[in-house]
Amino acid sequence: MKFDELDKKLRIYETSHDFCVPPNIYMVARIDGRGFTRLTKEVHNFNRPFDERFRDYMIETVKHLMKSGFNIVYAFTESDEISLLFDFHEDTFSRKLRKFNSVLAGEASAKFSVLLGDVAAFDCRISQLPRKQDVIDYFRWRNEDAHRNALNAHCYWLLREKGESAMAASKIIEGKSTAFKNELLFERGINFNDLPKWQKRGIGFYWSEIDKIGWNPIKQEEVRAKRRDIHIELELPMGDQYNSFIQTFL
Repeated sequence: MKFDELDKKLRIYETSHDFCVPPNIYMVARIDGRGFTRLTKEVHNFNRPFDERFRDYMIETVKHLMKSGFNIVYAFTESDEISLLFDFHEDTFSRKLRKFNSVLAGEASAKFSVLLGDVAAFDCRISQLPRKQDVIDYFRWRNEDAHRNALNAHCYWLLREKGESAMAASKIIEGKSTAFKNELLFERGINFNDLPKWQKRGIGFYWSEIDKIGWNPIKQEEVRAKRRDIHIELELPMGDQYNSFIQTFL
């Protein structure tokens, strides 16, 4: 059988279940680390509950994704997860889900692995959101998840440092109120409100124009030019202020 005949016969098995996201639908990718609990707590010696080196690896991974050929207008990361908001008119790969999922997971895995010096893997899925409010709610959800996870993580590791087992530490904070957890930390000299905002709210990324100073060799003088670059926001707002912040990208 000739190549063209084989190609026609077999390619259908790759594409028969292709799904393309319809136009006029917002797309948000969520990319999660696979097996990162073991990778970051057993294989590699990261500080607990938060590590600036790990944070910086995630920042560089997000920046890499924003430059990987997709039109991404906003990105957010907390812990080992990344969320990407695509331009409303994004049409890369004709909006085929399998391409978005495979390329983004592959790019994230490759970049983070290079930074870590070890094999790391991410998975990816796409949320299809019909309204602007759904997009706002999505990022509000992840923003508040960062806050909840940070509070739990600080309580858990404080208890572990005090000699509690993993099971006992989890049991002590399970089902407890936010007030209880804040008081648990405060009694041991930690004011949760004073902790770095990037730990409690996640980190945001968006494109902005910056002034770049160059040199004109002919006129022998400095010149200023506008350049598009990624802004990294380590102090995101919360609550309704965060809703308004996300609204600016829609």
